[in-house]
Amino acid sequence: MQVDPVRARKQQAARAALEELHEGMSLGVGTGSTVNELIAMLGAWRGKLGAVVSSSEASTRLLADQGITTADLNEVESLSLYIDGADEATAARCLIKGGGAALTREKIVAAAARRFLCIIDPSKLVPVLGRFPLPVEVIPMARNQVARRLEALGARPVWRAGVVTDNGNHLLDLHGLQITDPLGLESAINQITGVVCVGLFAARPADLLVIGHEDGVERI
Repeated sequence: MQVDPVRARKQQAARAALEELHEGMSLGVGTGSTVNELIAMLGAWRGKLGAVVSSSEASTRLLADQGITTADLNEVESLSLYIDGADEATAARCLIKGGGAALTREKIVAAAARRFLCIIDPSKLVPVLGRFPLPVEVIPMARNQVARRLEALGARPVWRAGVVTDNGNHLLDLHGLQITDPLGLESAINQITGVVCVGLFAARPADLLVIGHEDGVERI
């Protein structure tokens, strides 16, 4: 059977992430196709980890399929490690996340973790963020108002119609950006009333990027 090369790279990154685990550690688990490969491998760690916190209902269901029960973050003092993917990443470890609509919970879990490990395939590594549309989670009644403010920042916001986040909110995807100042843009968008969260991870970037290749992994 022919192996999908993209999936093989994601699996390489996921296997490398397993090397960061140790018995009894508290773990945050993200959302997305690369993380799904990790979750499929976590069954071997069932009963060996401490608290496991998930960033989405989708990941919680997949973890349950592996026999892993998740904890409410409010019940956990801190997390030793958070493992997640990204839609885009730079060598400075700044990220765009939220293609899977879980950006707010992902950012919360990342903030609670002492270390943040991001696992990606090589297609996600870019010199400048922005080719992938930047997700912004917004309160539904403020969607159009926020969109107008985002247009003033030079973005072309598109409502992700039919998608509701796990928090009950809407998403605007920002097209046409070249994000040369991720931290500044993250701060500016966060100041817009009605914005819940922006999928820029610059104030809290990844501590380690693991990039899966067919013949091994690269670490940044």
